[in-house]
Amino acid sequence: MGFAPPIHHSCLQITPRFGPELFRARPRSTLSFSFASSLRHASASSCFISSVGSRRYGTRLLRMRHAKETEQEGLSISEEVAKTSSQSHDGLNIDGKAASDPPSGGKQDSVTRKASSARTVAFWVFAAVTFGVALGIKDGIEKASEFFAGYLLEQSLSVDNLFVFVLIFRYFKVPKMYQGRVLTYGIAGAIIFRATMILLGAATLQRFEAVNLLLALILLFSSYKLFSAEEEETDLADNFIVKTCQKFIPITAYYDGDRFLTLQAGVWKATPLLLTVAVIELSDIAFAVDSIPAVFGVTRDPFIVFSSNLFAISGLRSLYILVSESMSELEYLQPAIGIVLGFLGTKMIFDFFGYHVPIEVSLGFVATSLSAGVLLSLIKNSD
Repeated sequence: MGFAPPIHHSCLQITPRFGPELFRARPRSTLSFSFASSLRHASASSCFISSVGSRRYGTRLLRMRHAKETEQEGLSISEEVAKTSSQSHDGLNIDGKAASDPPSGGKQDSVTRKASSARTVAFWVFAAVTFGVALGIKDGIEKASEFFAGYLLEQSLSVDNLFVFVLIFRYFKVPKMYQGRVLTYGIAGAIIFRATMILLGAATLQRFEAVNLLLALILLFSSYKLFSAEEEETDLADNFIVKTCQKFIPITAYYDGDRFLTLQAGVWKATPLLLTVAVIELSDIAFAVDSIPAVFGVTRDPFIVFSSNLFAISGLRSLYILVSESMSELEYLQPAIGIVLGFLGTKMIFDFFGYHVPIEVSLGFVATSLSAGVLLSLIKNSD
């Protein structure tokens, strides 16, 4: 796989803390440092994305360790960038508007944006329910149950993954006004990659039954890592993907509006926004390594696996806007996901040896465990 080298011991690690102001938009004439040198001065902390299970364990640690930091710093990043951006006069968008001009309206714009996101999330949930009901009418209750179990599982894993996206955006100081654009491209890439992975996985499972045991072990390992006490750390400045991008792709040290490429001294260079998209795409590859086997633990039908993935990630952009500032409060969602992954891994082993767990039992277990995790988190935060 092309992205394998960036993952050290199955994890891509990211430091969410900040040293000097790294990506403030500023007049180009004042820039005298490179993107790589700026990264080397970033202060180290501990965030990582694992391709198996340690990634999700790291997310759980960060929920507990940085919950207060997220609340205090989450709103300040784009404000700082936007404030400095008003001093720049030469970075223009295609329409002639200043490249990094902050949006007006402040709190009112935020309320409007969240209301719009809530409607979009509600639409995708309604669409998924409608699809599941239609599937049940056409193919029977068993197929509908498989879809709903897969959809609930993927939706919960997507919420878990959003916390990592928050930290990626914080590290690269991506202004809030541009985060939606990054997520749009990230989701489009995720759909293409997951479709390919599901088709290959389904074909492999049909030809080699023993692969089921491998997927079961991946899920059990993912579950174990959620409750394990091990953690590895490294600085993103030393990460392979960042070094490779800096070596082969000229990268500027500032944002130029929502552009991925900008013209500097007659040379086209990538902006940090493009690097952020690359990291988001790489993280989704890591996410899919355990999320797709989890759905295969529910059903072997590639159509249901893909459709449940599609409906779960289609509303991800709006869901991020809606819950990005409060999802660190879902403290018990991580253990609930660990329990579900362990259950599905065990179920796949039973299935391999001929002991089939009814889909109704799987759906009930998945729904009960995830709902309990969310409700317990809300109850604790209400105290």
